[in-house]
Amino acid sequence: MRVKRLFSAMVVLAVSVLALSACKPGSKEEAPAKPAAQSKGALKIAYSDWPGWVAWEIGIQKGFFKEAGVDVQFQWFEYAPSMDAFVAGKVDAVAMSNGDTLVNGAKGKKGIMILINDYSNGNDMIVARPGIKSIKDLKGKKVALEVGLLEHLMLNNALKQNGMKPEDVKLINTPTHQTAQTLASGDVDAIAAWQPNSGQSLKALNGAKAIYTSADAPGLIYDALVVDPQSLADRKEDWQKVVKVWYKIIDYMKNPANEKEILNIMSARVNVPAAEYATYMKGTRFLSLAEGQEVFKKSDSLKSLFGSSKNADDFNVTNKVYDKPQNPDDYIDASFVNSLK
Repeated sequence: MRVKRLFSAMVVLAVSVLALSACKPGSKEEAPAKPAAQSKGALKIAYSDWPGWVAWEIGIQKGFFKEAGVDVQFQWFEYAPSMDAFVAGKVDAVAMSNGDTLVNGAKGKKGIMILINDYSNGNDMIVARPGIKSIKDLKGKKVALEVGLLEHLMLNNALKQNGMKPEDVKLINTPTHQTAQTLASGDVDAIAAWQPNSGQSLKALNGAKAIYTSADAPGLIYDALVVDPQSLADRKEDWQKVVKVWYKIIDYMKNPANEKEILNIMSARVNVPAAEYATYMKGTRFLSLAEGQEVFKKSDSLKSLFGSSKNADDFNVTNKVYDKPQNPDDYIDASFVNSLK
């Protein structure tokens, strides 16, 4: 599944200058070619292993983009390298969480969220050893997670909902892929991780229990299509078609007759048995068009992309992921989703 790390490396953006040849008086030489950003080549989109993004594969294999008359080239990456490719200008857009979109922007590479694919609805978990039955039972206990990442944000949210403070637990900075073995070792009382690591943690220790999941905080983590501002300006009509195709994918997924085919397409993309992948799907809340339009309405609540992003920004600043607060309004364009009916 997606790495979900908060991308903290500073970005140095190289600017290339097009040299224009001077024409002789009376010359009939053609005007210089348009810059690459204005060309009609394929829109390059980086995506990675998360159900809300793997679902793009349905549109690819079913020919939905060709039917819509838009040329796209989806490029498969691990999550962190997908963000690296976007920062380097190798792709026009990237599948990324709303919190990471702010981090990229704060570090120098702006991206605009034009579509929300889903929100995590149970795939992210806080898993505790036997005997710990609730978040309140974690007071004074050790919790293993990657400090500064989205699971850290989820833990803080869980503590707040239960009248507790971050200082009420002791964090053990642990790579997410090591959380299952760390819980099984007995060195910590709980871990925070996402699928498949969270599921592995439940299996690694007999009696382990998920005491909090992202389903307890709908909208805490949104997953988006994030587009380079220049590409968005130059190819607005094409990006509108991409958004429209996404909702065709959603409609196709909502038809029960297509369930087996959908699972086969998506599970094959990530080399996971279809039955196992079905559990990942249950922990992902795919949004209909009406729900997507609702998420783009301004509000301070997690039900709004604006409120959720403000919450992520507060967390990022508090945990020194970046210094200067970001304005979510600068990273969101609701017009593409709101133009659809």
